[in-house]
Amino acid sequence: MTDAVTLPVIPLRDEVLFPNVTAPIAAGRPGTLKAIEAAIQEDAKQVFVVAQREPQLEATADALYTFGTIARIEQLHRGLAGFQLLLTGEARGIAVRYSDNDGYLQAVVRQAEEMPPLTTEDAAFAALYREVRQRSAELGQKTGLPRDAIQRVLSVHDEPGRFADLVASYLESPVSDRQNLLETLSVEERLRRVLLHLQRQISVLDAQADIKTQVQEELGGRQREVYLREQLKAIQKELGDSDSGEELEELKAKLDSLDISAQGRKEVDREFDRLSRFGRESMESQVIRTFLETVAELPWNERSEEQLDLASASRILDEDHYGLDDVKDRVLEFLAVRQLRQRRQQEKLEAEGETGAAQPANSAGEEPTTDEATASAKDQDEGDKAEDKAHTEKAAGPILLFVGPPGVGKTSIAKSIARAMGREYVRISLGGARDEADIRGHRRTYVGAMPGRIINGMKQAGTRNPVFLLDEIDKLGASFHGDPSSALLEVLDPAQNDSFTDHYLGIPFDLSEVLFVCTANFVQNLAGPLLDRMEMVEFSGYTEGEKLEIAKRYLVPRQLEANAIEPEELKITDPALSAVITGYTREAGVRQLERELGKVARKVARKIASDETETVSLDDAGVRELLGRPRVHPEKAASSDQIGVATGLYYTPVGGDVMFVEAETMPGKGNLVLTGQLGDVMKESARAAWSYAKAHAAALRIGTDTFEQDLHIHCPAGAIPKDGPSAGIAMATAVVSSLSKRPVRHDIAMTGEVTLSGKVLPIGGVKEKILGAVRAGILKFVLPEANVADLEDLPDEVQAKIEVTPVQTLGEALALTLRDATYQKGRLLFQGDRPEDVEPLGSYRH
Repeated sequence: MTDAVTLPVIPLRDEVLFPNVTAPIAAGRPGTLKAIEAAIQEDAKQVFVVAQREPQLEATADALYTFGTIARIEQLHRGLAGFQLLLTGEARGIAVRYSDNDGYLQAVVRQAEEMPPLTTEDAAFAALYREVRQRSAELGQKTGLPRDAIQRVLSVHDEPGRFADLVASYLESPVSDRQNLLETLSVEERLRRVLLHLQRQISVLDAQADIKTQVQEELGGRQREVYLREQLKAIQKELGDSDSGEELEELKAKLDSLDISAQGRKEVDREFDRLSRFGRESMESQVIRTFLETVAELPWNERSEEQLDLASASRILDEDHYGLDDVKDRVLEFLAVRQLRQRRQQEKLEAEGETGAAQPANSAGEEPTTDEATASAKDQDEGDKAEDKAHTEKAAGPILLFVGPPGVGKTSIAKSIARAMGREYVRISLGGARDEADIRGHRRTYVGAMPGRIINGMKQAGTRNPVFLLDEIDKLGASFHGDPSSALLEVLDPAQNDSFTDHYLGIPFDLSEVLFVCTANFVQNLAGPLLDRMEMVEFSGYTEGEKLEIAKRYLVPRQLEANAIEPEELKITDPALSAVITGYTREAGVRQLERELGKVARKVARKIASDETETVSLDDAGVRELLGRPRVHPEKAASSDQIGVATGLYYTPVGGDVMFVEAETMPGKGNLVLTGQLGDVMKESARAAWSYAKAHAAALRIGTDTFEQDLHIHCPAGAIPKDGPSAGIAMATAVVSSLSKRPVRHDIAMTGEVTLSGKVLPIGGVKEKILGAVRAGILKFVLPEANVADLEDLPDEVQAKIEVTPVQTLGEALALTLRDATYQKGRLLFQGDRPEDVEPLGSYRH
């Protein structure tokens, strides 16, 4: 044996590598990848390749054999799932010791030397070697190898040990048997064992050949049976006992009546000709028949007769949904445009008809000739095509995207749109779809191929102009099968979807008359090109007043019916509904509200069923008895003015509310401390307020020694993350109040972003923030002047009772929010101040 070397270990599952044999290996386990990386760093690129005792176990030292092969890495290809290697065995090796080295196994290996025969001239050894070569050639022929390839291998390998290893590497034997051959150092003994395996494998192949012969004989009998059955069918057809011909004729008639393109007609006729040549029991016949039936069932010609009565459509939309005025307006606008187009088209056709009626048939008043009749028919056909083209052009509509939080009615209003327009309604959910074939279908070459969801939806609708809802479009995924959102680009593009081609059909299908409606919760999850093809309509959360009306009109009657309660048996008062809304739900939509009302209805149903009562009139006190203690505790306005405590506003997808910002000075070194799970933007707002107070200390009547103390800013509800720029005014007010020791008015809520120079910038969510503050008992507000237009979104009853003061600078805001403060010519004045004695603020606007 030679000196030991330390080599990285590559463990193999169900495989043994022999010396002087080159084999491809796929590597994907982390430890193996690290071992390969370590090996290629060395010039020799050597590894120790060894088989695992049990393939299902992890590749640890105890799970590996001791005998292996010292190999060289010939080629290396990096792929997504790992490495593809080409290894060449160099010599047998014995692992003296295995050890772990930074995540991969390495071994101290000694080369194992073969024991050649004493003399190759020995007659017994020569006979054994010849027998092995002959049996190897026989096995190669039985497995289908060309004769010249076998002879070429036999002529190249004439050394007994190497030849035994080559044959052993191709044997279909268990790993333990091949490992035994690898560990056999005696060349003569190895040849004997290889010969034993060769004989065994040849015997198995002979047995397989016998079985194959028997199966072919049996199949021959079956083929004869199929032939006789075909003869029987022909006889039955002559006798009139078969209806297969009638089925084909019926299918042919359906296909001929379809209004499809010339390309589609050619494909359908070709497939039908193939179907007529195949037998009914043929697998290919079933595939073709399914394809043709799918084509025949699609709505190539059918359209729904639309209702273009705007008054009726408006009534239907109002019946089904409360609020959602923006969505209803958009649908009514679409119907109005369709109505005008239809009116203009009708006027145009009437004008053309009058012009044609004024012209005589011919100058002599005779009957039209054959040529004239042919030309007239051609003109009529072209006119029909032009009219159909005009119908298609006017049918193309917008692609709407409804974006908003869950439970606000995005999905249900699509059904109402279909009812209002008199169209069919189809819905498919795209949540979790990860395969492009979900949209485009599978090609017919695959077993079990089927159309995509779009074509299946059109078949379900039965018309070519339905309202088609693509629900949860923001939940689309992507995988190695493709990106479904990319496949939707053609579907949702009015310039392309008139020739949408499903992979299964292979025929263009017109989707231009479909009114596509998509829904999403988070628009940022949509790809830019896909979003660009849709008209976005935003759904905001319902106000408490809107939820009350929705509960009275829709939710309560629905739950009474679902729980077998008559309307006179349960009366729920408005205060009771308000108590459920504010105390037991916190959401933008009404799903949780409906669940809570269902719980109330079930508890009342139990009382009625057990004869405890006959009728129930539920007030707010009865709600607590049925539902238990309130689970939602909204913020309430502060009861008194406090130093360093300002009332801000915030907005989340489930609604708005008030948020208190607290600031307190304490002994320290002039540091700023921020707590309350503040995000980066809120932290920047706090630092900007701190810097503004420092820069305008004199104008704000803050002593310079005050900044030698630490300032702590905290936002309560510390378990909830908070971020956004809209707390700028509240932060600055709390900071100035704490540093100047002047109280903040508790009856005013404020929102707005503040710059370092003191300008107040606009923010979002004004409607939800003000509604949340009104619910908390606050009716006075300080807003950025640029947000005044947003107040128009508020309900009329809210606008009537609130007082809003718009500001452009922080000085104006401080004069409103701090007690006993006024703002004159850029100066913040407190009680007893003279304007000439006070410095103006840097943000003073002239």
